Amino acid sequence: MIIRLADCPPQPWKNGLGRTRELAVHPVAAGGADFVWRVSIAEVDSAAPFSRFPGIDRQIVLLDGAGFTMRLDDGQVHALTTPLAPFAFAGERGVEIALAGGATQDFNLMLRRGRARGRVLPWLTAGERRLGPSTVLVYCARGTIDTGEGPLHAGDAWRPAPADGLLELHHGAAALAVQVDIPAG
Repeated sequence: MIIRLADCPPQPWKNGLGRTRELAVHPVAAGGADFVWRVSIAEVDSAAPFSRFPGIDRQIVLLDGAGFTMRLDDGQVHALTTPLAPFAFAGERGVEIALAGGATQDFNLMLRRGRARGRVLPWLTAGERRLGPSTVLVYCARGTIDTGEGPLHAGDAWRPAPADGLLELHHGAAALAVQVDIPAG
């Protein structure tokens, strides 16, 4: 299934201080208290603190803009200023940010700790890619990507069916692949 970002309405952050667009959630139609994993695109245009998500492991990736510096509640500082470079942190941590420039857009993967493990992989070179069974979503960050269901353009995502495990990144394209494993039991 192809998902167009423009078809995903903006929703307020959990703390009400920003906006996000949900691309995919598992199980389908799960809410904030019962999702196993969730992928969204956040729009960050002010120095608002991030929402806290106890029991959730998060990965964030800068997509557009100059980025921001994250100050975590244990004193750790991380500059999220390199596009397409994932950064992982625990969702219960307090995070304050300082914008490096204007508004930014970032990609977020949230995983319920103990129920799912996952990662975001940047794909930055042209060519064919065979998807493994744990790939639950591919996001087109720039350029064009051909899938078995049609082309993806910047901002589009694809939820591959198990039999659709092949895609092609055109020259200049970049993608983020989300891999999630849900342990049995």
